[in-house]
Amino acid sequence: MTFDRDIDAIGLLCPWPVLKAGKALRAMAAGEVLRLQATDPVAVIDVPHFCAEEGHTLIETQTQDAVTHYLIRKG
Repeated sequence: MTFDRDIDAIGLLCPWPVLKAGKALRAMAAGEVLRLQATDPVAVIDVPHFCAEEGHTLIETQTQDAVTHYLIRKG
């Protein structure tokens, strides 16, 4: 899937991946897709919760080489 913006949060720990995603999403138009890359093991809990709370859609989560890629559609 294609995305409109990419955030590299590799090596950052909670709460930074979600904070960076939130800042990026605020600057995006509804319907655009953000790819968040993170290595924080807690992000697998934080990102879905953040999306549900803020009205965004978590489209896909994939982990490859210890990096988890989250595709989030802005609500």
